Amino acid sequence: MDLQALQQMLDRGRDGALLRYSLGKCLLDAGDPALATTHLAQCVAQDPDYSAGWKLLGKACLASGDAVAAAQAWQRGIAVATRNGDKQAEKEMTVFLRRALKAGAAQT
Repeated sequence: MDLQALQQMLDRGRDGALLRYSLGKCLLDAGDPALATTHLAQCVAQDPDYSAGWKLLGKACLASGDAVAAAQAWQRGIAVATRNGDKQAEKEMTVFLRRALKAGAAQT
C-alpha cells in the first residue's frame, strides 16, 4: 500500500497501531525519518507490546540523528520481545543497540 492510501485511511479515522507502523515504515523508506518517528511513536503508544514497532522506531530515531532515543526504543523493544517470546526481534534489537552504544562510545 502506498503512503497516500495509508494517510487517507488515517484521515478517515481508521487509526491503529498497524496503520501507524505502516505509515512509519513508508515514511522511513521514503527518506522522512522525522515524520516516521512521529507515527512509530504513536504505534507503540497504542500497542506497547508491538516489538516490531519498537524496532522500527529505533531505526527511525537513529536515522533522525537521535541515537539516545534509538537506544531507548530498542531497550524497551528488547524487554517487550523477551516478554512475548519474540526471539528474532530480541536478537535484532540487541545487535542494533550494541552497535549504537559502540558508535556512541567511539564518538566521545
